[in-house]
Amino acid sequence: AWYQRRGAITAGDSKMVRMHTPGKGIAQSALPFKRCVPTWQKLTSDEVKETIYKLSKKGLTPSQIGVILRDSHGVNQIKHLTGTKILRILRAKGLSSTIPEDLYHLIKKAVAIRKHMEKNRQDKDSKYRLILIESRIHKLARYYKTKAVLPPSWKYESATASALVA
Repeated sequence: AWYQRRGAITAGDSKMVRMHTPGKGIAQSALPFKRCVPTWQKLTSDEVKETIYKLSKKGLTPSQIGVILRDSHGVNQIKHLTGTKILRILRAKGLSSTIPEDLYHLIKKAVAIRKHMEKNRQDKDSKYRLILIESRIHKLARYYKTKAVLPPSWKYESATASALVA
């Protein structure tokens, strides 16, 4: 049927899809075919983990840590070198954040739009975009509650959202 071709979610499908845009969102980077550590790699697993801990204590997110390791240290895939992903390494050490990174950035965006709306009350487009962003926040929070990443009592409230991202 047409709704299956357009990328809509069917009853048995539980994929996270792009919301509020017509794009299908299938473009992604290609990982190297070999899943082993390159021969030119000088860093060991323990050195990379120590670097991850240091960067996390500076306040960087897992994706920012991955970019720094890739660009500055020449580590193409942390999972191939250490055997686990950056977020799992941080969770094992107790350094991960309380809310997931993607949810954090959506909340940060909503707070910025709310701040803009206080100055510009007549901006109807921003009001509409804020509604869309907040619906994404609620959907993502519902997903993370089912996966036990967020506690069941966690609730997004626009009044307290600025404290979450501060």
